Amino acid sequence: MATKKVKKKKATKASKPSSRSVLDLTASEARAFFLKHDSYCNFDLPAYFGFDSLLQAVSKEVAGWTCSKAERRDVRDVDDANHTILSNKDGRFAWRPIELCHPVLYVDLVHQITEPSNWDTIKKRFAKFAKPSRIACMSLPVQSRSKKRDKAEQILKWWQAIEQRSIELSLDYNVLIHADISDCYGAMYTHSIAWAVHTKPIAKQKRRDLSLLGNIVDNRIQDMRRGQTNGIPQGSVLMDFIAEMVLGYADLLIDKAIQQAGIVDFQILRYRDDYRIFAQSVVDGEAILKCIAESLVDLGFKLNTQKTKIDTDVIGGSIKEDKQTWNASIKSDANLEKHLLLIRNHGMRFPNSGSLQTALAGYLNRINALTDAPYCLQALISIVADIAFHSPKTQPSTMAILSKLLSLLGSTQEKKSVVDRVLRKFESVPNTGYLEIWLQRATLHSGTGQAYTEPLCKLADGDAEPIWNNAWISSPTLANAVDAKKLIKEAKKKKLPPVIDPSEVQLFDVY
Repeated sequence: MATKKVKKKKATKASKPSSRSVLDLTASEARAFFLKHDSYCNFDLPAYFGFDSLLQAVSKEVAGWTCSKAERRDVRDVDDANHTILSNKDGRFAWRPIELCHPVLYVDLVHQITEPSNWDTIKKRFAKFAKPSRIACMSLPVQSRSKKRDKAEQILKWWQAIEQRSIELSLDYNVLIHADISDCYGAMYTHSIAWAVHTKPIAKQKRRDLSLLGNIVDNRIQDMRRGQTNGIPQGSVLMDFIAEMVLGYADLLIDKAIQQAGIVDFQILRYRDDYRIFAQSVVDGEAILKCIAESLVDLGFKLNTQKTKIDTDVIGGSIKEDKQTWNASIKSDANLEKHLLLIRNHGMRFPNSGSLQTALAGYLNRINALTDAPYCLQALISIVADIAFHSPKTQPSTMAILSKLLSLLGSTQEKKSVVDRVLRKFESVPNTGYLEIWLQRATLHSGTGQAYTEPLCKLADGDAEPIWNNAWISSPTLANAVDAKKLIKEAKKKKLPPVIDPSEVQLFDVY
């Protein structure tokens, strides 16, 4: 009898992960990663801003350049080496400084840490930080391997590594404690970077050795901040990565303190300066919290007591309260005004929350196809301005909605009147530069002719606005490379429609 041939099944290739950690990159790959727009500026700007060409031009000039003692002294004498955008945080008197680091100082720092030997030192040190098996860092920067932006992949990683992992851990633990560091970036002691890279005893012994990698990073950051040793700039993936060095070192200190306390059954998930502590009892959880607080004090940090929360419902505590509330609420209404009021009410309870951003994305998609002005148009404009006022993080999305509503008004004069009223509403709070940037995008090609005070807005309007102070740079070619006009993509700006498309402000598709 003839034997029947059995077809062999082709081995299926395992699908590649959609992202990879920055620590999986070679030195040259890491340099390219940090020298791109999304790494230099990790907050949202309108599509006509782009830093790639400027960073590449500076990178060519910086290669082989060494900041002289005179230049270092001079840059520490100026207040405006970096460009700071003060973003209001609460619609009142709290704000967050977002910094566009001086390109020369930024690129020089990137070159320093991505020298092959230095990059190897950093990778080995992070391998040491990862050794405590019960403390897991989930926030290292990632490079996208998909069509999504790095930022989108970072958010997906948070969802998978923090929220989903937290739910899984409910099977093993009875208590979840949330804690975070108060003003982490603003409080960071720059000398602790050298402690993190080399250990504290070595860094102390060699504190005047300017060839030591940790001291190089420390000094470069001091150059950006008038020689101050407290705080690092916020607003770039590079600074997120440097913060991870110090926080990774803190993980080692925390692990040692918990071991000395004799606690063995626990798990900590850390995403930047946010800690999720899983334990079998409240007593153990609070003991671990004490170990974290005492370890952080040695680095100049303290926990934010107002945000510390203990949950005995681990699954419930794993999902943010704003998300749970939004998921359980009525999320929409056939009436456009009632729908927006539902979103506004959620935002008043959970300002700046991720669920509020998701709700606004859905609303933007809903109104995007409108061709006729609804009867409640003026009311919709007032509500969306109020959401932007109380939740400044939503301003890209709220200004996108505003741009659509403005397009439904009958005349340029009506549009100008609305924008003037929006600006007047925000006059009562300080530091609205970020709002101006997005309001300018919302009024692009509208003919309303508003003048904005934020320097990036003036630059977008064609003014020769200096964004960074270059007076300290002795090399004319290097100073010329820092040409702020390169930031504006004029061709892109001309082609953008007056109404902001959802793809300009959304990282994910919303249905």
